[in-house]
Amino acid sequence: MTIPSARSREGEKPYSYTPLFFRLANRQDKKQMLDLMEKIPHLEVMDTYLSQLEEWVQAMQPGRRWTPEELNAEVERQIGEADVAELGVWVYYPWKQHLVHLLDEEAFIFVRTNRNRNKITAEEQLRLREQKIGVIGLSVGNSIAMTLAMERNAGELRLADFDTLELSNLNRIRAGVHELGVPKVVIAARAIAEIDPFLKVICYEEGITEENIDLFFNEGGKLNLVLDECDSLDVKMLIRHKARDMRIPVVMETSDRGMIDVERFDLEPERPIFHGLLEGMDMEVLKNLSNQEKIPHVLKIVGYDTMSSRLKESLQEVGSTILTWPQLASSIMLGAASGADACRRIGLGQNCESGRYYIDLEELVGYRKQEQAGRSF
Repeated sequence: MTIPSARSREGEKPYSYTPLFFRLANRQDKKQMLDLMEKIPHLEVMDTYLSQLEEWVQAMQPGRRWTPEELNAEVERQIGEADVAELGVWVYYPWKQHLVHLLDEEAFIFVRTNRNRNKITAEEQLRLREQKIGVIGLSVGNSIAMTLAMERNAGELRLADFDTLELSNLNRIRAGVHELGVPKVVIAARAIAEIDPFLKVICYEEGITEENIDLFFNEGGKLNLVLDECDSLDVKMLIRHKARDMRIPVVMETSDRGMIDVERFDLEPERPIFHGLLEGMDMEVLKNLSNQEKIPHVLKIVGYDTMSSRLKESLQEVGSTILTWPQLASSIMLGAASGADACRRIGLGQNCESGRYYIDLEELVGYRKQEQAGRSF
């Protein structure tokens, strides 16, 4: 039995991130699962299939009010003479050694996304299922990828990051100390699989390079959208040149003042990258810059005049009293929501033009109008 794993760098161990599926009505699957249970005697088995089937029955007839007896009778009718263990699918998570009994794919997706409606209609959910979204940079990108997965705003996610989890990342990445040293793409892919094992996730553990960017954008079908959350300025330029050539929109969340940056290269193939803010800059110049050397270019991209005062102050301290620019979990979670919202709007053909959008909580909440000062609520 082969367990799919992330592409690992030379000398490093591979990391599994894709679950295995067993449908026990298939004789070979049944044998493989029994072999697995014998091989791993401490395997944790979780079977809530009947309660999931109850949810499916209720979701299929939302206008009906079921008594417990009626619901139980309908569930039994759905099962008929079948062996319950052979219904649905058993999903094995090798990194946790958990074996979980679930509804099969269509029923699972129907129930899991049922509470989206009708903020996302059934027809829109099917359209989103066709979307292929690339997420580059899995620090800030971790939260956006998770939000995309929870809403199921895509049927395929491609994740790219060359870095592993470090202790200082835990101020903003939802992960555990037992995952220190694990590739960030693997951490995100595993978390997504534990929410929805049917959502296709592909990891590029080497990050985005000039050598693999064509694969990332094209392998298995052209991407519909790219989320850029990487730190390398030359890679940011590389991504945008490729996206513009292929007429793919790019969304970037900046973790400051709730700013979302949208570049609709699908609608404006001649649009200058970064809205023209780095016009004339040679990508080669941006390679191998230190964090301190990146700052003037970051200021051009993000815009010094529109930065928060705290970020301005922090950037002056990079390389002296702090290692790099700050990112807060609260800002990143806000960006995950607005970034995923922008991706959904673009995927559904709703209004989301090129430009920059701000959800500045400090402006909205922190500084109230003078006439409100001192007022009790």
